[in-house]
Amino acid sequence: MDKLRYLLLMLGLALSVSTGPAAHAERAITVGEKAALQATMQQHIQRHLVNGVYLQVDFKTGNVRSLHPLAAHPMILRMGEYFVLCSDFRDDQGRSVNVDFYIARVGKSHMVFQAVVDDRGSLQRLIRIGKAKPTS
Repeated sequence: MDKLRYLLLMLGLALSVSTGPAAHAERAITVGEKAALQATMQQHIQRHLVNGVYLQVDFKTGNVRSLHPLAAHPMILRMGEYFVLCSDFRDDQGRSVNVDFYIARVGKSHMVFQAVVDDRGSLQRLIRIGKAKPTS
């Protein structure tokens, strides 16, 4: 069994023992939910790789950048019923590029509904105005 399948299996097991639905913004996130959110982000990244890279269009220059996945950040932010997770990538010149993934619950699972590349200012604004907060 390859590493990714093993990780997803373990995350699925963790999720299956987490506690139920309740009011999203009111309750703490369980370890199982945290694992499921991280798995959602990793699956999204894996599904969107083109020849091993995550592609991003720079609309100012018209160039397409190849971003290489590095590591996920452990912190999870909450925006009401939504979540924000972050991951580090590297471009072809070796520069660090941050990508923020906005995630929604869909039934008993989750899905990425927006990925913001190399724009930490937008997330910092959401934190500053109290719209995004670290989970407990």
